[in-house]
Amino acid sequence: MSSTDKAFSLKGATIHIESTVPGAVPKMADVRDIVARLRFAPEDGRIWLDDQRMLMIHGSVFSALRREMIETLDIEKARSLLMRVGYSSGARDASLAADIRAGQSLDEIFAVGPQLHALEGFAAVESVKIQIDVERGIHYVEQIWHDSAEASAHIEVFGMASCPVCWMQVGYASGFNSALFGRPILFREVECRGAGAEHCRIIGKPFEEWSDAEAESSFLRPEDFINTALIRRSSPFKGVDGEALTVSEKDFMVGASSGFFAACHKLQQVAPTNATVLLLGETGVGKERFANMLHRLSKRCSGPFIALNCAAIPENLLESELFGVERGAYTGAGESRKGRFERADTGTLFLDEIGTLNEAAQAKLLRALQERTIERVGGSSTRPVDVRVVAATNADLANAVKEGRFRSDLFYRLNVIPIHIPPLRERRDDISLLVDHFIRKFSKAHEKSMPGFTSRAITSLLAYSYPGNVRELENIIERGVIMVPEGKPIDRHHLFQSEVQPSETILEVDKIGIMKPTDQSIVERPSDEAIAGDLMERALDAGFSLEFLELAAMKEAVQRCAGNLSQAARILGVSRAQLAYRLEKHKGE
Repeated sequence: MSSTDKAFSLKGATIHIESTVPGAVPKMADVRDIVARLRFAPEDGRIWLDDQRMLMIHGSVFSALRREMIETLDIEKARSLLMRVGYSSGARDASLAADIRAGQSLDEIFAVGPQLHALEGFAAVESVKIQIDVERGIHYVEQIWHDSAEASAHIEVFGMASCPVCWMQVGYASGFNSALFGRPILFREVECRGAGAEHCRIIGKPFEEWSDAEAESSFLRPEDFINTALIRRSSPFKGVDGEALTVSEKDFMVGASSGFFAACHKLQQVAPTNATVLLLGETGVGKERFANMLHRLSKRCSGPFIALNCAAIPENLLESELFGVERGAYTGAGESRKGRFERADTGTLFLDEIGTLNEAAQAKLLRALQERTIERVGGSSTRPVDVRVVAATNADLANAVKEGRFRSDLFYRLNVIPIHIPPLRERRDDISLLVDHFIRKFSKAHEKSMPGFTSRAITSLLAYSYPGNVRELENIIERGVIMVPEGKPIDRHHLFQSEVQPSETILEVDKIGIMKPTDQSIVERPSDEAIAGDLMERALDAGFSLEFLELAAMKEAVQRCAGNLSQAARILGVSRAQLAYRLEKHKGE
């Protein structure tokens, strides 16, 4: 057995690898399936890895960028930023790994991370010890990085360091493992060539298995209210006035994607002010949770937080709900009643689905925002109110203004500070943290315990598109916790029932040794050659040209994927850039 051979066994959703001769530079495994996803389009100035645009930069430029970050931000802030960048990159590569090797063994999928790490030029990765049992919740990874580019960059500029410096790579390993296995995994660099060691050595374990995870995981907490429950903290986070706040499930936000962090940063910036905020995003992305956090971080946190879903109130009752009603204003109004504005006095009023307001309510809302006074339905006097309004919508208000369905002056009054919250399909880096959060929440609520997920369940969670966003993910996890037998891992059928389940590709090896998808429910299936021959015969008989067939195939693929070019390109076996170019060429036909 050579120095780079591994003792390996795979059983179900488990991986066990131990190096026989640690420290030897590993040979590159077969990466042809990964390289096949790499596309160069020099005429467009683009490089694609699957559907992700990539960049090539000089190592010396990376060193200079790192130096500027450290000198400008200070070393701790630079470290956290680079780790977040690495985490996001690793999480995206985990999705790519699950796609490239769908249906293959867990070890083959897991190997994509180290292989991409090497292909991207960061280091040659040697696995020293890996013990992963998905269903029992066991996760331990120990690896060596040979000739780390990040360590070289640090040494080139600053010389030897007193502590490990491969920050972006540690973030990458944490992001890749967390996303691939559906639970937060934290890596730590225990030896670093940038600090004088022969090689860089990392160890990865679940967050809860680290006794001192707070310092290492700070990169996932750029703001105090993000991922607060991810680690055990000795003190609660503080509000804008420095007063300690009690930490509960509602006190923190969960996520790790760049889009999520950007929205949270903007939230923190605007919280101390009294500016009107407009939250934009699809249904289920968590707009009310963002509004609630904005209130908790503001100087109005001691006042009430009042929420109203404008779409849930009948039009004839909407004004009275907003502004209150005087006794006798209409039949059934037996007593005077405060509206949401008065109830939110000195606090925050959250108006969800603001785009559904009728014309009369829009006019009165505009006046309330401008004059800071309201007039009850059936009343004749004005009442002063001290309210901060936070509005939310999943509609395009700018387009509604153009079409005359929404007042332009009200739109500009609400749109002082717009904050866009991306849908979950664009923040897939958040899925593992959200899953972990919901598992803990519902395990406690329903008094159940389970060791983890099956590999099929994790694959399905990663592959699903979540049209209902975070709210749908929350419901799926709660269902899984309820349906799974006590002490058993959550499987795919516990999670997905009424939803369209992500398909699981099953592979078989044909007579010449090529792996191809198969459907075990079908006893006999025509060969690919027979199917293609039949299709071509009918196409030629109909007189279709090659150009027509190409365009028809592309249009059908795009339609099946609801306009998602990346998915359509995968179906057609081309890159996204190639598909976009060919569609543009045929535009107008």
